[in-house]
Amino acid sequence: MAQNERIRITVDIYNKPYTIIGKESASHVRLVASLVDQKMRDIHEANEYLDTTKLAVLTAVNTMNDYLKLKEENTALLKSLQEKEEK
Repeated sequence: MAQNERIRITVDIYNKPYTIIGKESASHVRLVASLVDQKMRDIHEANEYLDTTKLAVLTAVNTMNDYLKLKEENTALLKSLQEKEEK
């Protein structure tokens, strides 16, 4: 696949089809969709009263929270590594 070539793939997330267009590989898109689907199902299990829209927003909020925590950890690790290299 050429560097700028986009792929189109249809995935199922929470029993609905979504067509994703992007530069990532089909296997990567399927993995991401699978993780989103599982996160939505996990949240729904704990909050069965949520409609799909609220469930999707809560999934996005949880996912962004996880992302920010990992980003902070990564920054701290890089800073620690840089400090060790300077010694």
